[in-house]
Amino acid sequence: MGTLEFTYLLEGLRWTLVLTAVGFAGGIAFGLLVALMRVSKSPWLRIPAIGWIGLFQGTPLLMQLFVVYFGLPLFGFDVPAWAAVAFALTAHASAYLGEIWRGAIQAVPRGQTEAAEALGLPSRSRMVDILLPQAFKLSLPATVGFLVQLLKGTSLAAIVGFIELTRAGVIVANQIYQPLVVFGIVGVMYFLMCWPLSLYGRHLERRMAAGISK
Repeated sequence: MGTLEFTYLLEGLRWTLVLTAVGFAGGIAFGLLVALMRVSKSPWLRIPAIGWIGLFQGTPLLMQLFVVYFGLPLFGFDVPAWAAVAFALTAHASAYLGEIWRGAIQAVPRGQTEAAEALGLPSRSRMVDILLPQAFKLSLPATVGFLVQLLKGTSLAAIVGFIELTRAGVIVANQIYQPLVVFGIVGVMYFLMCWPLSLYGRHLERRMAAGISK
């Protein structure tokens, strides 16, 4: 494989990282909203959040990509492939991160909330100043683990014709007729991105376990 083909793979790698960053950032923003709705006492907020989580956790990411990419044009929205993929990844990530953070918020000891109520803190201050910082720490290992899954999930964007790392690998392999070499390199690229994140996630889990045991 020559320099030109390897450069093409690097361009696909760049788009993989861009899609991951966009999907994860969007997932953080909307996932926090979903989590807050999920723990709300109001059924008007809680039930839609439950439905959102159930929809995107109960259907394959591949199907979600197809629905967004081919479905939006039916309603008059002519979106490019990258925008459709970014939207689908954001929605997918918001459901998973929302559920992760919902669990983390509810895992904060009840005594913390009771103490805040005894001090007369308003509900917004209780959530922002007391519950969310502790929930954030509790959710870090699972959040990092989901980031790894999201990064690998970007490979499904190739199905709708978007040229990220996997799609770039297919194109290069078809040009030089060396699929084993090409996808060996693609696999190494994914490994070098995912393995450090997986190690970091396990490190966070050990630190939290050590802190709890003390």
